[in-house]
Amino acid sequence: MATENGEFSFNSSVRGRNGLPKIQTHKKAEDVETDKEICHDDSAQPVKAQTLDELHSLQKKKSAPTTPLTATQGPFAEEDRQKQQLQSISASLASLTRETGPKVVKGDPARTAETPRMSAVSHQQHHHFSPTLNISDSALKFTHILYNLSPAELYEQAIKYEKGSFITSSGALATLSGAKTGRSPRDKRVVKDETTADDLWWGKCIRPTPEELENFGTPDFTIYNAGQFPCNRYTHYMTSSTSIDLNLARREMVILGTQYAGEMKKGLFGVMHYLMPKRQILSLHSGCNMGKDGDVALFFGLSGTGKTTLSTDHNRYLIGDDEHCWSDNGVSNIEGGCYAKCVDLSREKEPDIWNAIKFGTENTRAAYPIEFIPNAKIPCVGPHPKNVILLACDAFGVLPPVSKLSLAQTMYHFISGYTALVAGTEDGIKEPTATFSACFGAAFIMLHPTKYAAMLAEKMQKHGATGWLVNTGWSGGSYGSGSRIKLAYTRKIIDAIHSGALLEANYTKTEIFGLEIPTEIEGVPSEILDPANTWADKNAYKDTLLKLGGLFKKNFEVFLNYKIGADNNLTEEILAAGPNF
Repeated sequence: MATENGEFSFNSSVRGRNGLPKIQTHKKAEDVETDKEICHDDSAQPVKAQTLDELHSLQKKKSAPTTPLTATQGPFAEEDRQKQQLQSISASLASLTRETGPKVVKGDPARTAETPRMSAVSHQQHHHFSPTLNISDSALKFTHILYNLSPAELYEQAIKYEKGSFITSSGALATLSGAKTGRSPRDKRVVKDETTADDLWWGKCIRPTPEELENFGTPDFTIYNAGQFPCNRYTHYMTSSTSIDLNLARREMVILGTQYAGEMKKGLFGVMHYLMPKRQILSLHSGCNMGKDGDVALFFGLSGTGKTTLSTDHNRYLIGDDEHCWSDNGVSNIEGGCYAKCVDLSREKEPDIWNAIKFGTENTRAAYPIEFIPNAKIPCVGPHPKNVILLACDAFGVLPPVSKLSLAQTMYHFISGYTALVAGTEDGIKEPTATFSACFGAAFIMLHPTKYAAMLAEKMQKHGATGWLVNTGWSGGSYGSGSRIKLAYTRKIIDAIHSGALLEANYTKTEIFGLEIPTEIEGVPSEILDPANTWADKNAYKDTLLKLGGLFKKNFEVFLNYKIGADNNLTEEILAAGPNF
């Protein structure tokens, strides 16, 4: 077959994958004459537009229809409803250059109704269709969608088609993520258009019930995950063979060159960081738990600060371990489960996570429903928080084990998102390295960090929440000379925060950072509460304190150009809450 203008043809004698004829491209006559080396898109006719506005108009995607649940004359027949669902999915797959999507059918193409018994079972569950070769409006071959499969069917697909997948002794599905064992934040991009140009800082996913799945229509958001299939390195702005691209206007995300499942989780988290603040709902990268009296605490912290350990408390209900929203009604978990690290997982250290997944190896993540945690609060919602706890593992050893923060200090340290990493011994570096991640989640936030901080302060002030800075790192010296603060002491501090005892304590103020520190806490040695008392070399302490203060100041310089508040008062107030020397 050949097109009228001779741009491409199907050569029946040359076979490609799955026996389909390969597409052969040919130069246009005018290109041959002028010897232009132009790569043409063979999948559709070129879009002809005379102006940029006309081109944008042609590129606008038509709204996909939703699946009606009832007709004017009564309920839809099951077969008609299934057909409407597939048409809705097809519409959501429409591209910029075509009005309709490819033909979509449901079920596993590898399955055939070999016996009447199997046919009956399949018909009851999924209405399977036998695939036939079809050239759709997009000049693409037949598209097959595995739609809302059960867990058992998902297991089957993974075992059949995902190399390295297996079922563990506990019944969990284990699979490989290829070369990528973590997210690729530097390969993430957001389409800049009229929807996002003035909002973004340039520089809710609860599992549905069976009833909700049955009535599910057009998706609110679509993820196209190509797994290990790489992006084109020669495309503008590509930094590697991995590319995670988000178009908020079209509500679509494309993932190329990575099989790490966390890209989908955090990709949608980024979407929530954009959509929720527009509804005056604060999105939070935090853990959250609730006491038996209804007191809620938020835990912010980067990797290694103890966020998961401290938010998982047998005496308190777990609302969630990672992603939350704070609205006018209180807090709620965005997710319907957990995505836990399994590095060095043990029953003794993390019994709840161990019992939820029961296996773990290096560079492994495990996903499980939150109801697998015995003390999870179902549904995962709670009243307004009373305590906001910012965790830092200070390997410099100069931050107090706990400090009570003013609203301005809470905003400053929330925007800073500080912790310190201990350098590896391979390169000979022995000093700790400061790490800053705005709002404790710079890779996920969409708006300027100061906007999230202002919303946090507003909600804390309105609902009477108190901010705390808790150091789970070193005391008596930096890493290498001091010692790690005992977990038992940190738990006593957290218990005192939950109980309200720390609100009644006496406080003194530290130099440089101006932090309010308690003079005593039950179960914690008073001498460690002020880090100046724990250093034998006072001059070294002062020098290290000044060094860390300088690192905070340097990191905060990037936020100074963003003005908020009347006459910029709020920005200046936040800046004044940082180290002063």
